[in-house]
Amino acid sequence: MVAAVMVTGGVPAMAAPAAVACTVTYQITNEWSTGFGATATIRNDGDALNGWNLTWTFPDGQRVTQGWNGTFSQTGAVVSVTNPDWARTIPSGGSAQVGFNGSKGAQNRPPTDFAVNGVACTGPNQSPSVALTAPTAGSTYTLPATVPLAATAQDSDGTVAKVDFFAGDQLIATDTSAPFTGSWTPTAGDHPITARATDNRGAATTSAPVMVKVLAGPAVLASPSAVSVRQGQKATFDVSLATAPSQPVTVTIARTGSADLTVSPETLTFTGTAKQTVTVSSAANGGELATATFTASAPGHSPASVTVKEIDPSTSDFSKAFLDQYNKIKDPASGYFRRFGDLLVPYHSVETLMVEAPDHGHQTTSEAFSYYLWLEASYGRVTGDWAPFKSAWASMEKFIIPAKADQPTNDKYNASKPATYAPEHPRMDRYPAVLDSSVAVGSDPIAAELKSAYGSDDVYGMHWLLDVDNTYGFGRCGDGTTAPSYINTYQRGSSESVWETIPQPSCDTFKHGGPNGFLDLFTKDSSYAKQWKYTNAPDADARAVQVALLAQQWATAQGKGSQIASEVGKAAKMGDYLRYAMFDKYFKRIGNCVGASSCPAGSGKSSDHYLMSWYYAWGGATDTSAGWAWRIGDSASHQGYQNPLAAYALSNVPALKPLSATGQQDWAKSLDRQMELLQWLQSADGGLAGGVTNSWEGQYGTPPAGTPTFYGMFYDPHPVWRDPPSNRWFGFQVWGLERTAALYRMTGDARAKKILDKWVPWALANTTTGTNFEIPADLEWTGAPDTWNPTSPGANANLRVRVVNKNQDVGVAASYAKVLLNYAAKSGHAQAKATGEALLTSLLSHQDSLGIATPETRTDYNRFDDVYNASTGEGPYVPPGWTGKMPNGDQIAQGATFLSMRSGFRNDPQWPKVQSYLDGGPAPTFTYHRFWAQAEIATAFALHAEIFG
Repeated sequence: MVAAVMVTGGVPAMAAPAAVACTVTYQITNEWSTGFGATATIRNDGDALNGWNLTWTFPDGQRVTQGWNGTFSQTGAVVSVTNPDWARTIPSGGSAQVGFNGSKGAQNRPPTDFAVNGVACTGPNQSPSVALTAPTAGSTYTLPATVPLAATAQDSDGTVAKVDFFAGDQLIATDTSAPFTGSWTPTAGDHPITARATDNRGAATTSAPVMVKVLAGPAVLASPSAVSVRQGQKATFDVSLATAPSQPVTVTIARTGSADLTVSPETLTFTGTAKQTVTVSSAANGGELATATFTASAPGHSPASVTVKEIDPSTSDFSKAFLDQYNKIKDPASGYFRRFGDLLVPYHSVETLMVEAPDHGHQTTSEAFSYYLWLEASYGRVTGDWAPFKSAWASMEKFIIPAKADQPTNDKYNASKPATYAPEHPRMDRYPAVLDSSVAVGSDPIAAELKSAYGSDDVYGMHWLLDVDNTYGFGRCGDGTTAPSYINTYQRGSSESVWETIPQPSCDTFKHGGPNGFLDLFTKDSSYAKQWKYTNAPDADARAVQVALLAQQWATAQGKGSQIASEVGKAAKMGDYLRYAMFDKYFKRIGNCVGASSCPAGSGKSSDHYLMSWYYAWGGATDTSAGWAWRIGDSASHQGYQNPLAAYALSNVPALKPLSATGQQDWAKSLDRQMELLQWLQSADGGLAGGVTNSWEGQYGTPPAGTPTFYGMFYDPHPVWRDPPSNRWFGFQVWGLERTAALYRMTGDARAKKILDKWVPWALANTTTGTNFEIPADLEWTGAPDTWNPTSPGANANLRVRVVNKNQDVGVAASYAKVLLNYAAKSGHAQAKATGEALLTSLLSHQDSLGIATPETRTDYNRFDDVYNASTGEGPYVPPGWTGKMPNGDQIAQGATFLSMRSGFRNDPQWPKVQSYLDGGPAPTFTYHRFWAQAEIATAFALHAEIFG
């Protein structure tokens, strides 16, 4: 039996210098009827110690019988341990561990009064909490203006010494006593406002940023900022005032540029802020395509400009729809991006109150970056301008591919011992998972060749999640301020939904969370070290490779391939590292891998399943003198993550050939293996079932009798997670099959055609087009596939799928249209083409000023205030006795809710709708503008123009 208890507190035995600050972790490592073994780990949270004495008092008459790593003595219940000569010093932030065996009676409660050199180990100084209460998000001010500033701040183990207010990096006010207030005389522009609280011991916390707009004066607004119009036809844009005028205001619209473009009306009168529409007319003169800028201005108001470009009159409706959608997405006023210098970072959604895979709308994902690349590649095909594509790759490389400084100890990685085994568990209350070094892990066969090929120990892959605005306050490697910030959420097995996650920094320096940061929520070890760790979503990296293939073909056809050769080469490099997603999590042998101890370690490529698994991950110590780093693959592969087009590109296209010794041949085998998997998972109805795993329940367990296999791996109807079931979402069908259909269109792959020939009729039978279109939403599965026989595949007669309900998900509809259009272009399937076009036309019926969207009701938002339920295993789980804090002071402990750990949601402008629902009102309805969905729509329009326009 192993029990771990974190205890702090007590009364100091003697006075000591204030520089001593410590935390002690006491862990019972073994226990029997009359005795036990334990360790006590000192973490030095103060100045460096030169000589130390650890004391504690046993509460139940325990006696130390044998000790090590220190000189033990015991008087009554009081134990004293003095450092050995060889371990006199503990540096600031360092640790020392003593161990002992002892005798006990009926009880064996842990001590509660640890002290070092007479100073009670009360733990590190807890950072203060702070929340900005003024100004509010979205506020607009007109110069000259005075902006009120206010914040609330508390400190649980001291006092708040001051609160500083910042506009970006500029200090604009300071207050040293509550209530913390100030004022600011701003300059014009968009400003992120934050409050930073500093406590009496110097710890500081920065609030989530609040964006405010400051106008140079009364202003005219125009949107979108760019418009495309067919030569000889018309287009529109909107004009409004930023603030309501005290008397009517006349706005005049003037042109610079070609006289072939005119507007009507040329003057507008405003008495309020309501938008008015302006029509742009293009002259039908057949001349060169023209450009003009229209500037809307009024006395005493800042002007606004719209750039209008003529496009060829023969441009298809969908090609124009692409440009219209692109202009909306890239319009700075739309809010899809945050600008960092010359680079843009896409948000997950324009709206901030958003909980799904990311738990906040202004986070972003590697998925969003891959769609950003696709959007700009399509723009390059349409316009011949590849600068935006290059900028998108530069942004991805700077902000979501960890730099050397973010993964500093890869040179310590030992490929013969990639990571220490820890089992996954089907319930979160089995966490933290115990690290078990006795379980053999395989060797990593690609690390050396990757280093040889690219001259670096570092991994070139995207981490999956960024906090773009640093909303949670982790900052970069604990600095609390840098944005974007690498973060993570999911960590605890298949039952952990987004509603049960605990946000954590990807670089854990123990500044936030508990005494061991967030590490001991997830894994149990004898001691913990500050570390960095990243998780890659292979679906996103594979999409980036897929987009690079498209961009390379399009640019080459324009004679501009050299312009993006560098980015295409980097895509090949990313694909080389993406092979880590092909390996069993602990590099164990593929096939019939049952029993963590009995399943043999892999060698060479015997641990390679050649599929796109759910993730790969890598990490290491932040201390560059520490001698360790780790890498893992994943044993579970979902049908929706497979990308045979990326595998084709990396194995057959010279410009995308990986530089490593075996990369190209691995991807060639992966192409075949992925196509086999999709065929194996196809139901009798046509839909694709979930996936496969080499490690049942993530712990190399024994699957139910009769579970079918694929190359010895076990069928799983819902791989990776169960809440909600992972293959319930129709979106995974179309995400995966889009690239399968593109492979078929581009290469004529007969295996892809066979799968699509069966899938497309099933999907069409469950689709209604028109303004109120309906496509499948949730799927329900019964039965299982036949065990895979490569030479004689089964018919899967017992594997069935049912469409449970339908919806109007605009992003999924666009993905679905891509499948149909790619398939129709090669097969000539008339109904597929007609339905794909009809879906795109249906999407155009749902346009708004930001893009294309439909309302959705979020009944799952009743989980904001769920607490952990031990009987169902649902709700945020925090182990007994574990306590910690988010950077803003939100408590993490038993009884925590999703909302209590993210209290900033209460300040969101949309929160009252959710609070009303929690109070018993109706479920709230939102109209969300997800970046991936809007880019998917735009690129679906562009695809139609490419293959049919």
